[in-house]
Amino acid sequence: MPLPDDQQAVEVAKDLISTLKGAFGTPPGYRPAHAKGVLLTGTFTPSSTASSLSSAYHLNNVTPVTARFSSSTGIPTIPDTDANADPRGFAVRFHYPEKNGRRVHTDIVSHSVDKFPTRTGAEFLEFLQAVGASQGAPEPTPVQKFLGSHPETLDFVQAPKPPPASFAEEPFFGVTAFKLINGDKETFVRYRIVPTAGVHQLSADEVSSKGPNYLIEEIHERVANGPVTFKLNAQVAEAGDTTDNNTVHWPESRQVVELGEIKLDKVEPDDKQAAEQKNIIFDPIPRVEGLAPSADPLLDVRAALYLISGKERRAA
Repeated sequence: MPLPDDQQAVEVAKDLISTLKGAFGTPPGYRPAHAKGVLLTGTFTPSSTASSLSSAYHLNNVTPVTARFSSSTGIPTIPDTDANADPRGFAVRFHYPEKNGRRVHTDIVSHSVDKFPTRTGAEFLEFLQAVGASQGAPEPTPVQKFLGSHPETLDFVQAPKPPPASFAEEPFFGVTAFKLINGDKETFVRYRIVPTAGVHQLSADEVSSKGPNYLIEEIHERVANGPVTFKLNAQVAEAGDTTDNNTVHWPESRQVVELGEIKLDKVEPDDKQAAEQKNIIFDPIPRVEGLAPSADPLLDVRAALYLISGKERRAA
């Protein structure tokens, strides 16, 4: 996983890491965002439709996966009941066969709201800085001014983010567009990951009765009694749809196709969790045959942020 060629994106990523760690007091060895999480393993089985859209290995073969459910913020001890722990995250790694002695994989990074606060990483940094500068500031505060001039950020802030009953009962969204490629056929899509168990979210009264680690404890119990499954779906763009701006949504009338099933049947044991979570660096940019990124500027910043913070995590 190389750093992007876009040096501005790399510098923004470095500033984002510093800002997030400062805001959350993130200790060494943890992610600056989504620090609290749990790793699981399983398999992905592609649908019959997937191979017609992409020549990617995992969309044509049953493939081992590693997945990570997580809670928001850079606080590794944030209670699962804290409203700041939403949106939740879900990252999936598809493990390909080794090639010339080198491990090959591709990842999907998603979260539980079908939105992102800003179009670019630079705007996201500006938003975070405005939040920090608003503590004790007179109105209109810097963040109020920012939200007033960025309706897409206000939309994200105001979007409902109810806590899930279980990680296994939460939908997840890949907000940026990607390209599925099969020969000369190219299809822009956005991923949607749908829980087979259905969507179940908690009211304020229900979540108040839960423990601080209820989601991680529940997923351990659930997987002990049987696998957790999700449908990997893709919303398909039509001609003229915006593919380089995550804040512009496609109409709900767009076709949604099923690409396959993610089945998670094992939670990584406690003696491996800490080391493997520190080691794994998910890559939001696909780098395998049959897939390609869109021109969404958020992708380079996210890739740089994950790689730089991952190397710092490993060093710690």
